[in-house]
Amino acid sequence: MDNNHSNNNFQEEESSVNLRQIFEQYGYYWKWIVASLFLAVSIGLILLRYEERIYGASAKIMILDKAASEIELNAIGTIPTIRSTTVLDDQIQIIQSSKLMEAVVRKNKFHINYKEIARVNNKEFLEDELPFKLEFININNEELEKHPFAFKITFDKDNIVLNHGKIKDKVKVGQVFKVNNLTIKLTLTGNSRTDGRTFMIEGNSIESTATSLRNALVIEKLPNSKAILNFTYQSPLKRKAEIILNDLIAAYDADLSRDKNKITVASSNFINERLKLITVDLQNTDKRVEDFKTGNQIVDVEKNADLTQSELATYEKKLFDLRFQNQLIEYIQQEVRKKSMKILPENLGIQAQGISEGVSALNSLLLRKDDLLSSATERNPAVIKLNEQIYALYDNLNASISNTLNVNNIELRSVEAKLRSLKSDLGSVPKNENVFKNIAREQQIVESMYLFLLQKREEMEIAASAKPENIKIIESAKGYGPISPIKIYYYLISFAIGLIIPITILFIKFLLDNKIHSRKDVEDVIQAPVLGELPTAEDTVIHLNDRSSLAEAFRILRTNMTFMFGAENKDASKVVFITSTISGEGKSFVTTNLAQILSMSGKKVMLIGADIRSPKVLDYLGLSHLQHTNVGITQFLINPEMDVDNIIIKKPGNYDFDVVYSGYIAPNPAELLMNGHFDDVIKYAREHYDYILVDTAPVSLVTDTLLIAHNADLTLYVSRVNFLDKRLLQIPRELYVDGKLKNLASVINDVDFARGYGYGYGYGYGYGDKGNKKTGLAKVWQEIKDRLNIK
Repeated sequence: MDNNHSNNNFQEEESSVNLRQIFEQYGYYWKWIVASLFLAVSIGLILLRYEERIYGASAKIMILDKAASEIELNAIGTIPTIRSTTVLDDQIQIIQSSKLMEAVVRKNKFHINYKEIARVNNKEFLEDELPFKLEFININNEELEKHPFAFKITFDKDNIVLNHGKIKDKVKVGQVFKVNNLTIKLTLTGNSRTDGRTFMIEGNSIESTATSLRNALVIEKLPNSKAILNFTYQSPLKRKAEIILNDLIAAYDADLSRDKNKITVASSNFINERLKLITVDLQNTDKRVEDFKTGNQIVDVEKNADLTQSELATYEKKLFDLRFQNQLIEYIQQEVRKKSMKILPENLGIQAQGISEGVSALNSLLLRKDDLLSSATERNPAVIKLNEQIYALYDNLNASISNTLNVNNIELRSVEAKLRSLKSDLGSVPKNENVFKNIAREQQIVESMYLFLLQKREEMEIAASAKPENIKIIESAKGYGPISPIKIYYYLISFAIGLIIPITILFIKFLLDNKIHSRKDVEDVIQAPVLGELPTAEDTVIHLNDRSSLAEAFRILRTNMTFMFGAENKDASKVVFITSTISGEGKSFVTTNLAQILSMSGKKVMLIGADIRSPKVLDYLGLSHLQHTNVGITQFLINPEMDVDNIIIKKPGNYDFDVVYSGYIAPNPAELLMNGHFDDVIKYAREHYDYILVDTAPVSLVTDTLLIAHNADLTLYVSRVNFLDKRLLQIPRELYVDGKLKNLASVINDVDFARGYGYGYGYGYGYGDKGNKKTGLAKVWQEIKDRLNIK
């Protein structure tokens, strides 16, 4: 259990280290990230400043009329029933039709577009907001709609610079000019100044403008409501959006009223036709009554009808009603059988409820078809489906009418039989009075029908003159906004772009970068202990009493080296080989400064330049002039009879250590190192010095170091960050695993701790050196960890 807990803590710590490494790695470039954020947000603010503002408007209405009632057809042969709930989907299609929007465009002249040309974007104006007014001469609005035009005008004091196509004219304000055969006069309204302003005027067709405006219209059913519609519209002009919604609702209301008037007109036409016929019948019956009274010298027939009983009168009234109902139903049946797709008269007094409801349902479908045909053709699937419903309703209504007529005829025959029975009981009535009674009864029937039709015509005229209440406006159009552009979106998007772009570039840079950058890169591959990390430094050699971060790093390296030798060899001389993978990683730099720091601690130190192919030791020490006056390793290996002491440069310059430089460059360095005489130099050095530091050749290029590696007590393998390819770390790994280099340990050179690749906190603690100061996001990260007490 404890082991698992310990492992978990280690993994969490390792994860925290990796997160910090990534944070600091990107944080090194925080100035570029901040600059990118600033640039992106600035561009976003500029775009926001010149982006066209879009405003919204909304309105709500309730549909009160049943003109949009949904029809449910039962089985064939039965009477259709009408459900009173409004079908809002159909009404939405009607409102969004081209017909209504074209009426709005035509009323407000929206097909003529006015825009002021600005440096960045244009601004739209309504006609009554302009500082000028256009008058189209000798052409009406209908003709103007058929002539698209476009021209640009620029005001220059009292003149107008006119541009249309490739033509450019200059005219006086108030002077008539022509554009595309249109004669136009421009006058100033005085609403605002005009000097230097440029306007673009475009005239388009009503159809194209209406289509464009419909695209910005949204109509939705209000949730949990069966009769309320919510309108929203978007436009660069808030007032224009309000006008479009208000006028569109008014046009829809007027359209519903026109649909009702169609039924009223159809009913009135039917009544007038019937009145003409019945007027003739009434005149004929009146003439017969007059002739009968005159011919038979009957003055007061009513007094001779005392034998007529109340029962006879009741059945005669019923007979009249049945005959009148049959006349009305037969007229409707004639129109139904024709299937003429014409509106049928309603409210004629037909007592058969099924027929009245069927006629109303048929009219609703016919009106809906008219609305659809305003924006569709007969081939439209919705129209085809509606035609199928209409024909089915014709058949059902015809069947219902036939059934009603059959029932009425049966009842009519029964009433006539009853009347004959009553009349036979009145045999004592004088013949003249019976004949007059029949004539008078016929007169009464015709007169009653005439009066009934007059009453219905009066009702229709009253209905036609009254404005029906089709909709209820819950909320008139009210503008709001701007709704676009949304500022917070611009801020967030520009901030995200400003952050993503540099991070993406850095990510690609880090992804393609195959150099080593941190201690972890070396440890993960070589798996040898790392004795020190040497920071980037301007000075190549440590000075006496040096307290820089570089000197402190070498002091740490000196201390860590003692742990690699072991306690049993504490007082013995130590031979330390310094090598690297390739040239340029700083092995000579490490060797010279390590010699300096060891000698400063009172140790006797010899520095041997064993890289006889590319000697650099004297160059680093600033003693390159000594190579011309002294012999080196190469000469000794060629002439081993020479005394070793002869090749030693005793404490050159201001340094407190001895130097054996490599000598001149030999043509066969590997063979010289193989002859075994290098061991004599090491043997001599062990007898006279505490530390022998050997600057060797890079191991990946030549075998020189491996030939003399058996002399080393400790091998320091130098790896330079931002220089060595990670793939080359396999070379020291193999040497470490195979033991070809004795007691191998790593030294990381040229570490820039401000870049966030290392793990240390800098050097020079207590001396005010900049090496122990964190910079950029690394400092912020450390402050966060300190506040949260994160280890």
